[in-house]
Order: sequence, then C-alpha cells, then structure tokens
Amino acid sequence: MTTPYSNYWAPFRKLSSKCGSVSSPLRIGCHVSPIQACLKDSDISLHLEAKANPLLDSIKWDDKGLAVAIAQNVDTGDVLMQGFVNREALLRTISLRKATFYSRSRSTLWTKGETSSNFINICDIFLDCDRDSIIYLGKPDGPTCHTGEQTCYYTSVNNVLNKPQVSKSKLALTTLYSLESTISKRKEELMESTDAKPSWTKRLLLDGDLLCSKIREEADDLCRTLEENEDQSRTASEMADVLYHAMVLLARRGVKVEDAIEILRHRFSQSGIEEKHSHFGHTVTLMRL
Repeated sequence: MTTPYSNYWAPFRKLSSKCGSVSSPLRIGCHVSPIQACLKDSDISLHLEAKANPLLDSIKWDDKGLAVAIAQNVDTGDVLMQGFVNREALLRTISLRKATFYSRSRSTLWTKGETSSNFINICDIFLDCDRDSIIYLGKPDGPTCHTGEQTCYYTSVNNVLNKPQVSKSKLALTTLYSLESTISKRKEELMESTDAKPSWTKRLLLDGDLLCSKIREEADDLCRTLEENEDQSRTASEMADVLYHAMVLLARRGVKVEDAIEILRHRFSQSGIEEKHSHFGHTVTLMRL
C-alpha cells in the first residue's frame, strides 16, 4: 500500500521542544514555519532532506529527471504558470516556500520572482494520483507572467478561432471572477458615458441605498429557504442572488473578492486566539473548522 503523502511529514508535526509545537512544513498557510524557532537553517535542511527522500523517490521523474509543476493561486484558483522541476527544485520549494523550477534551456534551478520580486509563496504542494505531476498552491506577490499579465494563461482559443482581429488578452477566469470582471467593466462604463436606461448592475453601482436594500432582501430570502424548508435549488438560487449583489457592493467599495477570500483562508488557518490577536482586540467573529 502506498504511504499517504501527508504521512511523510508526521515526524515534523510531532516535533516539540521548549520552543513549542512544530507544524508541518507544507501545511504552513503561507506563514513562516515554527520549525525555524527551534532549529538552525542547516538542521532544517538536513531534516527536510532526510524526510523528503521517500516522497521524492515516489515521484515518477521522466528520463531527464523532471516532472511538470503547475503553480495555482490559493485564493482565486487561477492557474498561474507551468514549468518543470527536478528533485532539487522540489526540495528547495519545500524548504524556502517559494515556487522553484528547473530551467531546461539553462540547466539550472530558478525561483519565480528572483529578478522581478513577484514570488509565488507556497502554502501547500499536491501530487496527482500517478505522481508525475505537481501543483504548487500559493499566493503570488504580483503578476506572474513576464508580460505583466496576472497569469501566463491569457490567450483564449475561442478568440483566436472566432475573433482573430481581437488582440486583447482574456484571462482564464472561473465563474466567480468572470462575474467580478463584468461588474468591474460596468463600473468603468459609468465613467465613460451616461446611459438613458442603465443596466441593473449600473443602477446598483449608482444607488447605494438601493444596493443595500437588495442585499438585505436577498439575505432574508436565503434565510427563509432554511426556515421554510424549501428545496435545495431554491437555496442555491437565493445564494447566487446574495453573491451577485454583495459583489456589486465590493466593486463599489473598490474591494476585490480575492481580498475577502484571503481573509477567510487566514482565519481558518489560525486558532481563535491568534485570529483575535490579529485584529488587535477588536470584536470579530472567530470561525473555526
């Protein structure tokens, strides 16, 4: 039976000393590992390499000792870039928590952001079922692509085939972020012209009172699906309305959905006490899994 990937890091989770408990070097939530509070850098490297060897051995490296690695945004789900890694690149990524790859053209390791400072800060690493492909799940410090785009994937095949004259880039956005993009465009259009009959989104962007009343109305409708035991499709529909109107409010306030999701990630990765301290004593809702 194959040893579960997470079990390779069990010895790290069990480490303890006068410095306190130590968490997994991969389940770090984009924070500095507590291991560093107890061990010197050289000790960390030795421990990591010793514990990582069984994992590295289990990966199906190709005849050149490489495997595909895909970097993905931990909050948006965006596929940021794809590269190749060897044993050393993967071990360095685990150790430094910065996405590191192997350059086939230069035959050397390279860390994303080493020249641009747009690092990809690793929160977790995943292997596929065949162990020949790797996902770097992390938070980028800035645009990932050398062109300045948010990701390297901005060329739509549909645009190329159906609208070859359109050269504008189109990011590969999921449904939630496509909606955010559309709302953002409506906001930009308000600055350019005044429509005789503005769209519903534009009306909400222009009228804060209307927007807030709709959010309260939709939130109440969502609660009623529970109170009145309505079917699941009704609950999904009302939740969609809440999400849409809430996202319009975010756009009006100049706040990204990603910002809210990042806060959720940090709250769920902290203990209640840590989360409370991070808000400097203000009263907050402590969400714990």
